[in-house]
Amino acid sequence: MHWVFTMSRRPFVRRSLMAVFAVLVFTACQPKSSNAESAALATLAQAPAAGAAVVPAPGVVLPDFASLVQQQGPAVVNISTKGKRVRAGAPGMSPDDPFFEFFRRFGIPGAPGAPGGRGGAPGEGDDEGMRRPGGEGSGFIVSNDGYILTNAHVVDEAEEVTVRLTDRREFTARIVGLDKPTDVAVLKIEAKDLPVVRIGNPAKLRPGEWVLAIGSPFGFDNSATAGIVSATARGLPGGDSNYVNFIQTDVAVNPGNSGGPLFNLSGEVVGINSQIYSRSGGYMGISFAIPIDVAVSVRDQIIAKGRVSRGKIGVAIQQVDATLAESFGLDRPRGALVGGVDEEGPAGKAGLRQGDIILSVNGRVIERSEELPTIIGAIRPGTEVTLEVWRDRTKRTFKMRVAELEPPGPTVADAGKPEQASSADRLGLVVRDLSAEERSRGGARDPQDPRNARPSLPDGVLVVRAQGSARDAGVQRGDFILNVNGRSVKTTKEFREAVEKAGKAVALLVQRGNSQIFIPVRGE
Repeated sequence: MHWVFTMSRRPFVRRSLMAVFAVLVFTACQPKSSNAESAALATLAQAPAAGAAVVPAPGVVLPDFASLVQQQGPAVVNISTKGKRVRAGAPGMSPDDPFFEFFRRFGIPGAPGAPGGRGGAPGEGDDEGMRRPGGEGSGFIVSNDGYILTNAHVVDEAEEVTVRLTDRREFTARIVGLDKPTDVAVLKIEAKDLPVVRIGNPAKLRPGEWVLAIGSPFGFDNSATAGIVSATARGLPGGDSNYVNFIQTDVAVNPGNSGGPLFNLSGEVVGINSQIYSRSGGYMGISFAIPIDVAVSVRDQIIAKGRVSRGKIGVAIQQVDATLAESFGLDRPRGALVGGVDEEGPAGKAGLRQGDIILSVNGRVIERSEELPTIIGAIRPGTEVTLEVWRDRTKRTFKMRVAELEPPGPTVADAGKPEQASSADRLGLVVRDLSAEERSRGGARDPQDPRNARPSLPDGVLVVRAQGSARDAGVQRGDFILNVNGRSVKTTKEFREAVEKAGKAVALLVQRGNSQIFIPVRGE
């Protein structure tokens, strides 16, 4: 009663209590209370006091990350590597230099007192300025007899690989094999009865779904970070990742997390944390994971035969944007546009040609071009496939047998001289023909070609200058234009005629170096 008394001495509280008392007296004098009034009073009586904890609504279950980490954490390992001794890249510095202390404290390779520099830690550097580069990453155990998955870039070129478990046991690991195109590596340690992860199905992931990463960011073992799936089937630029459609998340992933597992809320591994998008070198809210089904396929092939086989059909492809879709008469941007065809490959023998748009493979729809290499690469060489192709504003079907992928050899073409050029056209292009002397001379030699031969120059017109719409679209000086809207052009006359007959959306097939791409240009 002291609390009530004390509080009631305040005018506002006293008035409030009197008002509540009056309501109760009035209600008691009524013959009957309606059901609505009774429900309202019951709700008022059950309302939580100010500052009380908010209880989730029935049916809403918050993620239990603690149990997940407790159950799956023991199967996640820390990986440290050491490479060959190399000479440090930075010379010694004078102790009087104002940056001496900065380099020493932060361990810049080659700096005095830093690993790899003069006065470095024993075993890391010597008086001759040698150092032994190393790194750290993460991995996870996939079999109780010691097979481990991690990223290829974590163990690439490593001479020694050490695996540390959560119970602080350490093992020297053997690199069974690695696959750079998918950035997956398989390690083996000699141990038994190890904790293992459970493999999930990344195809069931949905944007917005909770996921959890466990790894060793900056060497902090078994660190857990959580977030959601931001997107699935995300293609990244660059030839080294053409065979992976990444899982994009907002899970905090930093250096050292590479190779660690990405879990769903069922405690299943759905991906391997591999890359981050960053302008600072640290986490900025975008990270990428390799789908676990891709990694499992690589693991099985490496263990069985020591390498990874991939299918190919012999085409160079690019994305279809709105302008290209319009120029080819496609209803919307979709599929993979064929920019080049190997005439001796499966696609060439089946009849595919430049300008075709591949819409599906064995009924599997291709929405974006980056999906095609992943699908074809996963098909066993020798398997027959059916492609649905858009050509001449209609759908066609082609059958072919997938061949085995081999690394292509690069070639480099010479840009030539800018004499005898035409005037700029409505696309903003100045082009010219190649002379017989230039064609006989050929392109620049490829330094990696053991024959040291000059490649022949492509049939087409040479771009001397690109301005206006063409420059904005990406056409560059030195490009060869091979056709316009599917029409082959070998001379400047043929090029001008084709441009004049084309509509506002013009698709140029351009050869740049050893690559051929379609560039959409909107004419003025």
